[in-house]
Amino acid sequence: MDMTYYDHGTPAERWERAQMFFDAKDYAAAARVLGGLVEEVPEQTGPRLLLARSYYHSAQLRRAEAELRVLVERDPVEHYARLMLGRTLERQGRHDEGGSHLRIASALAGDFEQV
Repeated sequence: MDMTYYDHGTPAERWERAQMFFDAKDYAAAARVLGGLVEEVPEQTGPRLLLARSYYHSAQLRRAEAELRVLVERDPVEHYARLMLGRTLERQGRHDEGGSHLRIASALAGDFEQV
């Protein structure tokens, strides 16, 4: 496919296009659109988080992990990024490491289980 389609339009138009691909469960196409958008606006959380989710759902787990680590490093109390990072690590078979992120996400969300 021609990459200009994925890069065409304003950032707002590309954000909308990426969301449409994601909602249609075409996660790889959403990631193609979001990759360029994240490069253009790296400080914005929304596009990077949706990119990580697109990678996760298209089984590009190392890429999802890399994007989620950027988010967690930049904002350690970003609860959803922690949750997704924990799930991504567990899906890669790294249960101990994933579990620690899931516990932090749970605490940030106010879900304190009695252990």
